[in-house]
Amino acid sequence: QEWQNPFATWDPRDFCNISEIVLPMDTYWSPPIFILERVNGQNPELNYMVLMHNGSFSSTRPFQVTLKCSLIILKFPFDTQMCNLSIASFLYPVTDFVMRTRRTSAEIMKDSQNFFLTDGEWKFTNLSIIEYTEMVDDKGFSVVTYVISMKRRPTLYILNLILPTCALYLLDMAVLFGPSSLEEKINFQIAIILGSSMLAVILNNSLPTSSNKPPIIGTH
Repeated sequence: QEWQNPFATWDPRDFCNISEIVLPMDTYWSPPIFILERVNGQNPELNYMVLMHNGSFSSTRPFQVTLKCSLIILKFPFDTQMCNLSIASFLYPVTDFVMRTRRTSAEIMKDSQNFFLTDGEWKFTNLSIIEYTEMVDDKGFSVVTYVISMKRRPTLYILNLILPTCALYLLDMAVLFGPSSLEEKINFQIAIILGSSMLAVILNNSLPTSSNKPPIIGTH
């Protein structure tokens, strides 16, 4: 965060060339912001800010939060999701408090990719920024939304779910149209049904449940 306070300025030449100082957050006014999609998280213990001689404040506070995001898993495991991270302050209307991003979306995306130290299930693909005014009770409030695009890595699901399922169905068709007797076909069909049921249980534990439409792989 960066903001200006014209009442907190001084001439460094009058104070031993001191051009900046570190102060607690409650010393001066600081912008109160909220994350709209936040479910829970940990508040930072770094409650300090840097004050420059020209009245410029800067504060870097790392947050670790859990956000809510509506998933559309119809194309699972080849799906791409878009989640919002909205920052707003509903204590001051837009006539008193306006938020702007200091860097472009390309610069933020480049810095964000440096924080991904391991390769997890998701791949960070894009980041866009939307600045708008939210109307609440005939009052406008400044909101900055970061739209995060993520793509799922499907390799694990292909190896554990799709390939075994396709192998069972191909084997089922081969036995059904094969020269075996009826009794052998029935016994083999029962074994395939049991195997398909076990795969369905594994699939049910692997698929996310927060979606209005089930994935195609779960309905066929």
